Amino acid sequence: MTTIASSPATSARTLVNTSQEVISKAIKHASEMTEGGKLIDQYQVHTQRIAYLTTEIRAAHELVAFVERSEHRGSSDHHSAEMAYCYAAEIAHKLRSQIESAWEDFGLDETDLTALNSLSTKELIRSGLAEERIRSIGSTVLMTGGVNNVELEDEVATLTRDLARDFAKNEVAPLAQDIHRQDLLVPDELLKKFSAQGFFGSSIPEEYGGTGMGDLPMIVITEELSAASLAAAGSLATRPEILAKALLAGGTENQKQEWLPKIASGEELIAVAVTEPDTGSDVASLQTRAEPAEFNGTKGWRINGAKAWSTFSGRATTLALLARTNPDSGRGSKGLSLFMVKKDPFYGHSWKFEQAEGGVMEATANPTLGYRGMHSFNIGIDNMWVPHDCLVGEDSGVDKGFYLQMGGFAAGRIQTGGRACGVAQAALEKACQYVTQRTQFGQPLADYQLTQYMIGRMAIRIAASRHITYAAARSFDTRAVEPSMSKLLSCDVAGEVTRESQLLHGGWGYSEEDSSARYVVDALVLPIFEGTKPILELKVIGRALLA
Repeated sequence: MTTIASSPATSARTLVNTSQEVISKAIKHASEMTEGGKLIDQYQVHTQRIAYLTTEIRAAHELVAFVERSEHRGSSDHHSAEMAYCYAAEIAHKLRSQIESAWEDFGLDETDLTALNSLSTKELIRSGLAEERIRSIGSTVLMTGGVNNVELEDEVATLTRDLARDFAKNEVAPLAQDIHRQDLLVPDELLKKFSAQGFFGSSIPEEYGGTGMGDLPMIVITEELSAASLAAAGSLATRPEILAKALLAGGTENQKQEWLPKIASGEELIAVAVTEPDTGSDVASLQTRAEPAEFNGTKGWRINGAKAWSTFSGRATTLALLARTNPDSGRGSKGLSLFMVKKDPFYGHSWKFEQAEGGVMEATANPTLGYRGMHSFNIGIDNMWVPHDCLVGEDSGVDKGFYLQMGGFAAGRIQTGGRACGVAQAALEKACQYVTQRTQFGQPLADYQLTQYMIGRMAIRIAASRHITYAAARSFDTRAVEPSMSKLLSCDVAGEVTRESQLLHGGWGYSEEDSSARYVVDALVLPIFEGTKPILELKVIGRALLA
């Protein structure tokens, strides 16, 4: 292994700063080329490259920043410093490679890569990527069983992690495999226990019945519960969180007082109904319509249309439903409103709800490879009546639903970042357990160099995704790009780590009796919901960077 004089943290910071300097030049050129992002669709592949590289550099920065804060507090974390260095080296190497393979697209030349191509930088990269260094990280991870005890720098978040981890181990894990294999619905008893812990209201202010712990504890809860079961626990708070954020941003005071305490307590179980069969990610093209109507003298709306992939909408008691309130479809996203549609709970793979006011909703679940436990439904909506006070914001919320929903989705995206970290963490721990116990050719799998190297790379990637997610939670802003970066990277990491874990299990990893197979199929959905991977790269992150 190449040796260098500086510390791992210092080396990592040097590589991150150098990479940031280069990507800033690339962003500037891409912005000019796309006229401030207006021509993104004419440069989709390059926009994707810019968005992803920038995201990885941001993750490297957040991991290094965590190490630096630890050193400043006098609680140096050598293990995290080593991972930060390895990740920064990998990203710097990737950045240089991608630019050199597409000079004209990036609009750079050799002089722009002077710092990245210097002998000292190349030595830093080689040292950071040395397989001996990565194997050493893997060996350390194996000795600890892969358990995540990273410092959270927040007392409430730390206490919350202990609480959520115990709940996940004792209440969720024993049910997780049966729920997945039999495609069962989350049991009501688990929902009651979940509510009793305050998990539904972790980021809802105390004045509205929540615990007011904030977004970081909420993400930590999500991560720990997702490690036990993505669908049966880790995703339970995502949809309530989306509606709660929309209400806090644009609801009337009466709506906040009425709805938020019920969401926080689990009295109202929330599902989201946005996607439609023919629109997918193109939310601005939604066709479900809401038209002004009255019922028994009460002002309201009649809703007609169809929704797809509405997860948990059977068991839910309220749908957060986006519909077109302006008949002029040419207004796109500016003509949508967000409704809270009450319904009865149902427990099967199909359901039909008939209102006293004459409306009907009928739904059938989509069979899925994984992410079982909540069921995702296609819903037909016929003449559903919704009172005006169930339109988020009431008069001020008419035609503002898209912006409120997107703000809620930003919360959903950092939650998905947390969910992805949890699934990846579960796969890492399962792999560490298996390779330590499994013997092949006379020695445990954990003693082989390649196993240590694979475990090391898995842990490094999880650390990067975890710290960009935690950073996005600490400074959460519905208008910021960081929640989308968190989701983009963490979901890809979860997919990679779960597959690597499965490979380390050999044939047993392909058995449905083993949780490794569940982690793989659950991870497949992560890059899809709350904004598909290409949408985040082009329409969210890319547009924000180039605007």
